Amino acid sequence: MGTIETHEALRELIGEAKPRTQQKIIDHLDEHARNLIAHSPFVLLATSAPDGSCDVSPRGDPAGSVLVLDDRTLVLADRPGNKLADSFRNIIDNPHAGLLFVVPGMNETLRVNGRAKLLSDAPFFDSLVVQGKRPKLAIVIEVEELYMHCAKAFLRSSLWDPSTWPERSTLPTLGTILRDQLSLPTSAKELDDDLNERAMTQQY
Repeated sequence: MGTIETHEALRELIGEAKPRTQQKIIDHLDEHARNLIAHSPFVLLATSAPDGSCDVSPRGDPAGSVLVLDDRTLVLADRPGNKLADSFRNIIDNPHAGLLFVVPGMNETLRVNGRAKLLSDAPFFDSLVVQGKRPKLAIVIEVEELYMHCAKAFLRSSLWDPSTWPERSTLPTLGTILRDQLSLPTSAKELDDDLNERAMTQQY
């Protein structure tokens, strides 16, 4: 098994990044980044605990809901979830985060890395209201690195091509998965009905 354990071994195998690739990393939100963030309804939030264990959390809101306070600062509102608070606990213990902004139909993505903190209130919370609901928490990201990720991953996966999508009926429902994983006595249909109702009525 060819395990790679050093930076030198890694570089010997894959080579160095091209100068233009290294130069594309900037430390602020330029007009293009602001434009993409304004059109992105979906962002992935990556955090890490001090012991190195990681978490990636999907965040979705109407496009334009992520606030850009200035050239170095982003704000993501928290919405009702499962209350496990993995991302929040990680940010408290290790205030670093990575973001991946996705724009529907666009193969390129925007990557942002920076320092994170949690706020329970601030004047800009009024701008985070959706469907009349004000969030209890927000994540503030101080941008340290920002760059565009090329289209290859989305092209290889054909993510936006409906002809490649599986038939939903061939995949288990969430209720089926939970019933089997947790050995629940409740039927999959009952679980799905409850989950679907909560998903539709408790978004905000």
